[in-house]
Amino acid sequence: MFLIVAKYLIPKGYSGMTVFPFVFLKHSADKVNVVFVNHEKIHLRQQLELLIIPFFIWYFLEFFFRLAQYRNANLAYRNISFEREAYDNESNLVYLKERSFLRFLNYIRLKTS
Repeated sequence: MFLIVAKYLIPKGYSGMTVFPFVFLKHSADKVNVVFVNHEKIHLRQQLELLIIPFFIWYFLEFFFRLAQYRNANLAYRNISFEREAYDNESNLVYLKERSFLRFLNYIRLKTS
């Protein structure tokens, strides 16, 4: 994993972006933010599992599906299965050691309660 500060590469409203094997950060201070870095490491694992290109195809297809579902870009982004897994587990710093293969699949179906 390579942490690279690229302020102008990151879309407005976001702090980072992961494209295996790089994690692009908007702010250099995020290099030491263990929760943020763990969130991005979860995305690295997801990308490896789907062999990178299929990950991005799935990511954008699911984003557009969620956008049609919620009619709100931020809500669509937050409900992408990859993001739900990363946000739910970003504070668990041992998550990647115990995570099962293709775990993001458990996050495709939305909770109804």
